[in-house]
Amino acid sequence: MPSDALANATVEVTLPDGAKRTLTAGATGADLAGDISKSLQKQAIAIKLDGKVVDLATRLPHGAAVEIVTPQSPEALELYRHDCAHVLAEAVQELFPGTQVTIGPSIENGFYYDFARDEPFTPEDLEGIDAKMREIIRRNEAFQPEEWDRNEAIAFFEARGEAYKAELIRDLPESEVISIYRQGDWIDLCRGPHMPSTGRVGEAFKLMSVAGAYWRGDHRNAMLQRIYGTAWRTPKELAAYLTMLEEAEKRDHRRLGREMGLFHLQEEAAGSIFWHAKGWTLYRQCETYMRARLEREGYFEVKTPQLVDRSLWEASGHWEKFREHMFTAETEDERILALKPMNCPCHVQIFKQGLKSYRDLPMRMAEFGSCHRNESSGSLHGIMRVRAFTQDDAHIFATEDQITDECRSFCALLLSVYKDFGFTDVKVKFSDRPEVRAGADAVWDKAEKALMDAVVASGIDVELNPGEGAFYGPKLEFVLRDAIGRDWQCGTFQVDFVLPDRLGASYIGEDSQRHTPVMLHRAILGSFERFIGILIENYAGRLPLWLAPVQATVATIVSDADAYAHDVLAKLKAAEIRADLDIRNEKINYKVREHSLAKTPIMLVVGRREAEEGTVALRRLGGRDQETLALDLAIATLKEEAKMPSVQ
Repeated sequence: MPSDALANATVEVTLPDGAKRTLTAGATGADLAGDISKSLQKQAIAIKLDGKVVDLATRLPHGAAVEIVTPQSPEALELYRHDCAHVLAEAVQELFPGTQVTIGPSIENGFYYDFARDEPFTPEDLEGIDAKMREIIRRNEAFQPEEWDRNEAIAFFEARGEAYKAELIRDLPESEVISIYRQGDWIDLCRGPHMPSTGRVGEAFKLMSVAGAYWRGDHRNAMLQRIYGTAWRTPKELAAYLTMLEEAEKRDHRRLGREMGLFHLQEEAAGSIFWHAKGWTLYRQCETYMRARLEREGYFEVKTPQLVDRSLWEASGHWEKFREHMFTAETEDERILALKPMNCPCHVQIFKQGLKSYRDLPMRMAEFGSCHRNESSGSLHGIMRVRAFTQDDAHIFATEDQITDECRSFCALLLSVYKDFGFTDVKVKFSDRPEVRAGADAVWDKAEKALMDAVVASGIDVELNPGEGAFYGPKLEFVLRDAIGRDWQCGTFQVDFVLPDRLGASYIGEDSQRHTPVMLHRAILGSFERFIGILIENYAGRLPLWLAPVQATVATIVSDADAYAHDVLAKLKAAEIRADLDIRNEKINYKVREHSLAKTPIMLVVGRREAEEGTVALRRLGGRDQETLALDLAIATLKEEAKMPSVQ
C-alpha cells in the first residue's frame, strides 16, 4: 500500500459498552486508551482483545472487541503478580550470578520463581532480594516482547548456562512461537502478557518464604529452590492480606486440634488421621446432621467395598486417567485390586442390580464413602489434604428431563446446609471440559448445555472456570468464604453422560426401550476431614454449641460442691448435653483458663452457695460475666441452644 494510503487507513474497534472507535491503522491499546481520555491512558496497564488479555502495546486489528485493563480490573492482579515474578528473577540473577532461572508463574495471592543454585537462600538473602526488586521497579524498565528463532533461542540460553530454559524451548511444539521478554538488559522466556514497565508493579509486594521444589514437579528431577512472594495492587491490600495471614496462623487447625484434643497425625500413617474421642464426636455430629438432611431429601444410603478389581477401574476410565493417584494391592492369584479413590463406579454397580424403570428415577444414592488417594507427601496438610478421607458423596441417576429439577433442589439443599454451618457467602463456578477427558465432543456439548440450562433455570450466578471439569463431565463448584475472607471449594455438582454408558447402566423408558441414565455426581461438604478443618479455622476453635465436642463443663470452686457437681453432670447428660466434670483441686481461675484454651463453650461453675440453692453460675466462652440460673432453667436453656439446626 502506498505510504499516503497507509496514513489514511483506519481500524474500527468496539468498546465494552458497544461504542465504536475509529483509529489510525497500526494504533495500539495505549493509543486507544489515550483516544478515550488522558486519565485512562495513565491508568491503562493492558487490554483485553476479543476476550484475551494482551500487552498494552499490541496493535489493534480492525473489528476487534477491546477493553482497557486498569489496576481496578479483575485481570489486574495476575498481571501484577506475573510482573513481580520477573522482577524477582532479575533481582536474583543480579545478586547471585550463575543462578539459573526456571519457571515463575503467578498463583493465588502471589507468585513464585524456581531457581537452580548450589547455595541455599537465607532469610538475609530474601531481604537483599527484596531491596534489589524495589530498585528494579524504580528503574521503570520497559517490558518489551520479541519473537525469536527456536534454534537461536536455545543457543542463546545454553551460552548463558540456562539449561532449564533451553530444555523448556526444546519441549515446545514446533508450531509454538518462541516469545521472549526484555526488561532492561534482562531477558526471559515468557508468553506474556505484561504491564508496560516494571515501575507499574509498585511497592505492594513481600517475599514470604523459600521452599524446595522438584523441576517440573517430578521427584526424579533435580531439587530447585522456590521463592514465594505475595503481590497486590496497593499497600492497603497488602496490609490486609498480611493481617489475614496472621489471623490464619492463630486459627491453624493443626494447632487448635492439639489444644482441643481433637486429633493427631504421625509419620507412621502419613496422610491419615488419628481421631481422638472429642474429634470423633465432632466428626459424628457432622455425619449425623448430613444423614438427616439427606434422608429428608429422598436419598437412600449405601455402603460399597474398599478394594475393587482393576477391571472395574479400567471399564470406568479411572485406571487410564487417575491411575497414579490410586493405591493398589495384589492377591495370591495375581489379581490387582485398588483402594477406591471415589465411589461412583461402585454406585453404578448397585444401580445395575435388577431392572430399572423410568418410574424409579430419579434415584438418589448416598454414601459416606471412605476413599484413598495417593497424594504426594509434599502436598499433605494437616487434615485439609490427606490420603484417607470420607466424602459426603451421592449420585443421582436421572433422565435428561430431570437434570434441571435435580440441580435446582440440590443447590437449595447445599445453600441451606452451608447456612447451618455458618457460611452464607458462597460463589459458584462453572467448570467445562478439561484437556484430558473421556467421551466424544458431542456428548460434552450435550452435557455442558444441560448443566448451563439447569443453572439458568435455578437462577444461580456463576463464573466460568474453563477447562476445570471432571474427566467425565462438566461441573459446578461451590466456593464458600470463611470468617477471615478465605475461599474454600467444597461442594460440587457434575453432569455425567459418560460413566453410566461405559459401565452399562440402563433403564426402561416410557417407550419400553433401554436408555442410559444421566449420572449426577454431587457432594456438599466434600470430604468430612477437610470440612472439619475449615470449620475449626473459621470459628477459631469456638464451634457453635451444636457442634462442640464438649458442650459444657461442670467445674467446682471448692471440694464441698463435688457431690452437687456430679448431680449437675448427670442431669446435663440426661438432657443429652455433652458435658464433663472438673473437680480437681485447682483454683477456679486456672480451670477457666484451661477450658477456655480447649474452647469449651459453656462452664457451669458450682460452689457451696450453688449447691445449697440448686443453681449454677453459667459462664460462656470469651465472656467475662457469668449468669446465675436455677439448674433446671440452665439445662433447658442449653438444651434449646444445642439443637441441631434444620433437622429437628
